[in-house]
Order: sequence, then structure tokens, then C-alpha cells
Amino acid sequence: NIWNLGYNGQFLLGAALISGLGPHLVGSEPRWLALLVLFLVAGGAGAAWTLVPALLKARYETNEIITTLMMSFIGVGVANILIKGPFQDPTVNIPQTRVLPLNKMLPSIPGTRIHIGVLVALAAALLVHFVLTRTSFGLRLQILGANPRAARHVGVKVPRLIVMSFLVSGLLVGLAAAADILGTWGYVRANWNPAYGDTVIPFVFLARLNALAVIPFVVFYAVLSTGGDLATRQANLSTDFLLVLVALILLFMTVIEYLGRRRALGASYLTPGLQQAFRSSRLRRRTSA
Repeated sequence: NIWNLGYNGQFLLGAALISGLGPHLVGSEPRWLALLVLFLVAGGAGAAWTLVPALLKARYETNEIITTLMMSFIGVGVANILIKGPFQDPTVNIPQTRVLPLNKMLPSIPGTRIHIGVLVALAAALLVHFVLTRTSFGLRLQILGANPRAARHVGVKVPRLIVMSFLVSGLLVGLAAAADILGTWGYVRANWNPAYGDTVIPFVFLARLNALAVIPFVVFYAVLSTGGDLATRQANLSTDFLLVLVALILLFMTVIEYLGRRRALGASYLTPGLQQAFRSSRLRRRTSA
């Protein structure tokens, strides 16, 4: 598989750009057009920040884990420079960008306090699942992730596909930053790092890298995190209690996943004749029942 671990830098760079440019755009353009431009800016920044690791991977087969992490550190630094420099709000002492007006941010879903950025995220997950499972691009990408040498033998243009996959990944990270800033925060402070990517990585693996299966995992964590934070305050417990609870849940889910795979692998230890006999006996029992 190909990994993009530079999501922190891509996210913060996109967030800093739209937080700095947003107050100037939302006041002079129609709301929908300004929001669209800000989404494009954040997505473009995220995609552009993956270009160096993508080219190094495609051209020289450089380890993308190292290069994306290095670019992430640089991205975080550039974002902080922008927040403490040209994008800083001069009216406050804390290094942060200007706050976007509430009426210029993403609207909420009628009857709820949830902004429409959630719908954008769900649409992105559905689109990614469709592309990976129903298009030739997704098929080529799966072949590349499974075996790059086999991908070359079947005629896949590996360098181009690597660059495209990185760009799409960075684009999605940038769009996530836009949805978060324009829907929830409205500004960015220096040295801010929500670490969303680090939080959801365990759930991505538990979902077996399935874009649809990861949705209920993330929703479960969001509900647990929000409700658990309130519960710990009311019960006068330490906030670390929630972290321990989430860690235990992940541990149990991982053990269940491991046991399930081990049970499935156990069937492969049987010889083909024994496997056929086992299936025939089960079929006879079902027929007699």
C-alpha cells in the first residue's frame, strides 16, 4: 500500500490559508461563492503539499512514509509562520487569525446543530468507495497497492498513478480542513494541532481500509468522545478516563478482529479433500434439517 502520513501538515496549511483569506473573501463575495473558493484553496493546498513526496516516490521509489512526515513538519511550520505573521489578528494578543463571522460560515442542517460539512464528508466517503470499487482507476490503484511489480506487468502507468493517488489524498485532507474551519472553529491559533488523522487511524484499520465501513467507527468515536467528555465532568472524573476507555474498546475490537481472522485462516490448514468433506457434511445437515 501507499501511505500518506503527512495529513497534519496538509490539514494545518489548508486551515491557515482559508482562515487568513476567509475574512477578506466572505465580505466581498456571495456566501456560496466565497465558501466554494475557500474549499478549493484548502483542497489545492493539501494536494500541492503531497506533490514532493509523490514525485520522489514515483521517480526514485523513495519511502513515502519518511517524505510525507518530513513535509508534514514543514507544513506545520509554514502554517504557524502564516498565523503569527501576515494572517495574525492584530486586535488580540494571542497569535491567531481573524474570526470568521458566524453568518458567513457553513450553514447548519435544518433542525440540528450539525453543519453541512458533515454531509460533505459523507459524500466524499461514498465517492471514494465508488471510485475504488466501481472504476478502472480504483482497480488499478488496488493492483498497485497489492503488488507494484504486477501492476507494471499488466500495463499500469505506475508513476502517474502514484502521483494521482497522492494528489487525491491531499485534496481530501484539505477539504476536511475547510469543512472543520468553516463549519466549527472559524479561526486557527498558532501551534494548534487537532491530530484528527492520528485519532482515526486505528478505526481505519479495523474497517479494513473500507471507506464505507469506517463511517460507523468514526461516528461511534465521535459520540463516545463528546458524550464521554460531558460524563467525566459530571462524574468528577479525570479526562484521562475517556482515553483509557477508548483504548480498552480498541483493544477488545482488535482482539476480536485477530481471533476472527485466525479462525478463518484455520480452515486453510485442511487439505482440499477434507475441506470438501467438511462442506458436504454441513450441506447434508442443512438439507436434513
